Amino acid sequence: MRRRAGLAIAGAATLAWGEWLNRRWSRSLVGDGAGGSEAVVVLGYRNPRATANVINRQRVRTGIRSIHAGSARDTRVIFSGGVTSGGASEAQVMADYAQSVLGFGGTAVLEDRSASTWENIANVIPLLEDVDRIKIASQPAHALKARAYLRRQRPDLARRLVRADDYRLGEWTLVKPLLALYGLWTLRGLEADEPKVSP
Repeated sequence: MRRRAGLAIAGAATLAWGEWLNRRWSRSLVGDGAGGSEAVVVLGYRNPRATANVINRQRVRTGIRSIHAGSARDTRVIFSGGVTSGGASEAQVMADYAQSVLGFGGTAVLEDRSASTWENIANVIPLLEDVDRIKIASQPAHALKARAYLRRQRPDLARRLVRADDYRLGEWTLVKPLLALYGLWTLRGLEADEPKVSP
């Protein structure tokens, strides 16, 4: 009985830790933002088939729901990711999913040359120059890493970063501890002034 109770408490604590850390990452290196125009950058993930895999589907859903209410007309969604082994670019696969499955009819821009997160950011910079708010859509740790990269490459544009809708309580709860562990590993290269969590 005690052992079961202990396991239940440990399990609940692990799930709560995963929720907490992903929530903190979602709110790091972002500001409040102002102005009417925005860009939502959806970062691709390895996709060997012609249809979006589960990770890219989630990232696209995150990007679409991140569009600020009332500003859909002034929002461009930038799908970023290069060609994979399947022949189609991650950007094209994600755009196809957004349009054919989610019914997205807004402005879509494809950036289809990137092979890494650093390149994602470098290659979308010309598409961000004229917008007031920038959102990066991915899993919270990955989006934080991309925001840190934008801050390294173009600090002036990084001041326009605002939070995407990449964290929701109870969404993917069972895998959030794994995402948190993986996130801690991928974020280990951030510098001291690029906190892994908000102060």
